[in-house]
Parts: sequence; C-alpha cells; structure tokens
Amino acid sequence: MRLGYTVLYIVLIVAVNYGFTVVQLVDMPGGEKWPPVSLLVGFIFVARDFAQREIGHLVIIAMLVAGGLSYVMADPYVAAASVAAFLVSEFTDWAVYSFTGRPFAQRVLLSSAVGTPIDSVVFLGAIGQLSVSSLSAMTASKMLGAIIVWSIIRRREKAADRTQPEPN
Repeated sequence: MRLGYTVLYIVLIVAVNYGFTVVQLVDMPGGEKWPPVSLLVGFIFVARDFAQREIGHLVIIAMLVAGGLSYVMADPYVAAASVAAFLVSEFTDWAVYSFTGRPFAQRVLLSSAVGTPIDSVVFLGAIGQLSVSSLSAMTASKMLGAIIVWSIIRRREKAADRTQPEPN
C-alpha cells in the first residue's frame, strides 16, 4: 500500500501549525491580523482528498495523528485553535468529498469550497481575530491552493477523456 499522499497530508498539517507559531501575522486594513501561512492550508484540503483515495475513511486517523503531532510541536494556544479548525473543517471536507459522488476534480473543489471558510471561522474565532476582512483574506488564500490543484486535476481528466475511445 502506498501512503505518499497520507504522509504528505500529515506533514503539511504539522508544518502549517508550526508555521502559525513562528511566522508573524501580517497587518490587514482595519487593524486585523492575517497569518500568511494560511496560503498553504488550501493544499492541505486537497492533500486530504488524495490521502482519502489512498486509505479511504482511515484518513480520519491520519487527521487525528496530525492534530496530536501539531499540538506537541506548535504553540499549544495556536495548535489548539488550529486543531479545532482542522477537525471541524476536515470532517466537513471529508463528508462533502465522500458523499457527493461527483467526479474527483469536482469533489476536490466543492469540498474545499465548503471546508475552507469553516476552517477560517473556527481558527480566527479561536485566536480572537475574526473579522470580515480577515475571514475573506484567509478563505481566499486557502481556496487559491485548492483552485491551483483543481485546475491541474481537471486538465488531466480532460486529457484522459480525449484519449478514451468513443463507445459504440
């Protein structure tokens, strides 16, 4: 069994949570703060989708392992907020991905579109930085990563469709 995406998923979660503790927040208009590390979170949502293709619903175990490692390696305050956000949003992402029955690229985009704003609300609320501008910036930055990967997947799916012989 190959576990490359599952390991990548766990490593990305831990790296982002660690990054939240060591990378300074950027000032936003209106005095709010925005964590630039959140740019990487969109890739985590997509990595979870790929990990689920590898190990099925056991991806929930990988999510919990990553949360535990994050709590140990990052600032407990930030890690607790991030773990709470990941757990809520990743379970939402998992449910949308698992039960929509859409083609893979559509599930990746849809599950990220539902999960990333939830993640942002929970995380920013937990650290006391929830505002319209910080929520918008964080959600948009997360979706950027998801959209990049979605476009690559979609291009590959279209290319594969063109190489398939037409049914008789």
